Amino acid sequence: MVLPKGDEYKNEFLPQSIMLEQAIKFFIVFFVVVEPISLIPVFSGLTEGASKGYKHKMALKSVLVASGILLLFALVGAGFLTAMGIAIDSFRIFGGLLLFLIALEMVFARESGTRTSSDEKVESRKRADISVFPLAFPFMAGPGALTTLLLWFGPIPVTQHPVQFALMFLCALVVLACCLLAMWVAGPLMRVIGVTGTNVANRLFGVVLGALAVQFIVDGVRASFSLQ
Repeated sequence: MVLPKGDEYKNEFLPQSIMLEQAIKFFIVFFVVVEPISLIPVFSGLTEGASKGYKHKMALKSVLVASGILLLFALVGAGFLTAMGIAIDSFRIFGGLLLFLIALEMVFARESGTRTSSDEKVESRKRADISVFPLAFPFMAGPGALTTLLLWFGPIPVTQHPVQFALMFLCALVVLACCLLAMWVAGPLMRVIGVTGTNVANRLFGVVLGALAVQFIVDGVRASFSLQ
């Protein structure tokens, strides 16, 4: 049976549409997890009184370091789980729980320890170079971001799906670019939106992340127990 031209066109570009849809979903999840907006008050506080050149240098260096950490984790994270005998569905359940804790932290504006502990915050204030810690890790490439990478990049190894891998990692880089922009304009933005504005935005993002986290858990349980 010969399909009409319209159907041929639709079927020909179906894989591309699926890749684009997955990339958009990953971008939304990763953006909510990393929270570029939350970096505004953090960066402003850590660089208070510093020169503009120092601020730009720390912001750029932190994004570059975070990019390297994320790329390494995206490439070898799934292989590490396999070597440890951990199924991706088991990690999906745990990852969903971790993201749910982060979502609760965002919604209730409380610090659950999923990013930094109080001791780490004290240490960060003593460091002259804040790019690697705490900006790159754990704020941009922290447990939540790394978990999200494993959940999304685990099923698409770069050797088998190089185009989709590259497209989705490009989305991660776009989120880091948003982080860079947020840090560069942290001073003026803090004067405009203030702490209250950032908290309101984070709470809205937290609701979305909470729903996505529950979906990860449901998918993991369904796959683990072969539920239909």
